[in-house]
Amino acid sequence: MTGFALTACSSGSSPETAAASPTADSRDLPGTTDTTSPTPDATTTTADPAAMCVQSALDSLSPAEKAGQLVMAGTALTSADDVVSVMTKSHLGSVFLHGRSGRSASALKREIGRLPSIEAGEATIEPLVSIDQEGGAVQSLRGGTWGRLPDARTQGEWSASRLSQETETWAKKLAAAGITMDLAPVADTVPEGFERRNPPIGVFGREFGTDAKTVSEAITTVTTALEGNGVIATVKHFPGLGRVTRNTDTSSGAVDSKTTATDAYLSPFQAGIDAGAGAVMVSSATYTRIDPDNRAVFSSKVITDLLRGSMGYDGVVMTDDVGAAKAVSDVSAGQRAVRFVQAGGDLVLTVPADQARAMMVALSRKAASDEDFQGQVDASVERVLRLKQKAGLLTCGEG
Repeated sequence: MTGFALTACSSGSSPETAAASPTADSRDLPGTTDTTSPTPDATTTTADPAAMCVQSALDSLSPAEKAGQLVMAGTALTSADDVVSVMTKSHLGSVFLHGRSGRSASALKREIGRLPSIEAGEATIEPLVSIDQEGGAVQSLRGGTWGRLPDARTQGEWSASRLSQETETWAKKLAAAGITMDLAPVADTVPEGFERRNPPIGVFGREFGTDAKTVSEAITTVTTALEGNGVIATVKHFPGLGRVTRNTDTSSGAVDSKTTATDAYLSPFQAGIDAGAGAVMVSSATYTRIDPDNRAVFSSKVITDLLRGSMGYDGVVMTDDVGAAKAVSDVSAGQRAVRFVQAGGDLVLTVPADQARAMMVALSRKAASDEDFQGQVDASVERVLRLKQKAGLLTCGEG
């Protein structure tokens, strides 16, 4: 996330969002009851058991369930149960816990355990549960047994061994509470002297340093420690928010006119990828020297050509919040999801849960009418399922 006091904002009352109200039932979805699976390719049937499990789950999901795997809805950290009905109605596969709390890990785990899973043939698919746990101003679980983490700027001054040890400690606490994904670490580099002019990162000390080498080393350490202790690392906010003068959560028109496709400031993201980060979060700013015509979150030049192509990333790509963010408020909720997946992305985050159904329905409808887009949806769902399998959230048969 790029901001901390998010307020749900209206995306307008387009025909799309009107038809996809959060209270609608599955009758507004194309092909909801069609669970006919394609005949597995011969190469799939001879694959290893893990790949076969992913393929079997993918083939068993209905069109609506596939779309639901690509949407992550927000719910208050103090009451994770509140999102259960939204998840059930819209087949959602992921949850983001927002807010601040010092509640116990055991209480949180009980609620997380009540979040609905999906049965897909012989596969059981449990939800990803994510949180913002960076440190400093962005530490959702704090106080009590959680303690307080300093901001990333302070963490970046620690030795590599201390940073690794400290990260391992709180990663284990997150995993014990049932949280499988941390929307961290921040790989943005804020140039020295620019901190006070950079509202999303520098103002809050969310950067590990003011040079790409320092940030890269920290990203490698934190990513390795998270992934090694049962928590998916999400490197953010690609291709970097360290040079913008506006916060995409609260402002439109955030523009970076310096970052290029070969910029040194991309190296911390590459470091996270090389260290095994399960996800990369894309920003909603515009990068005029990469794609002047589209915000990064809707840009195939940023996601497909640069991140997946030049940088070789084949994991899950997710949005920053596109439910309440001012940066995308001129685009209807459903089209935010469609345009992101068209650009090569996978997982759409909306902090306001009431936007989730519009997104899921739009994805379903577009896939039903566009064979190429259906192929993109299937590829995205497969990446999400692979990530869930890695996290122990996808099992087949006896697991």
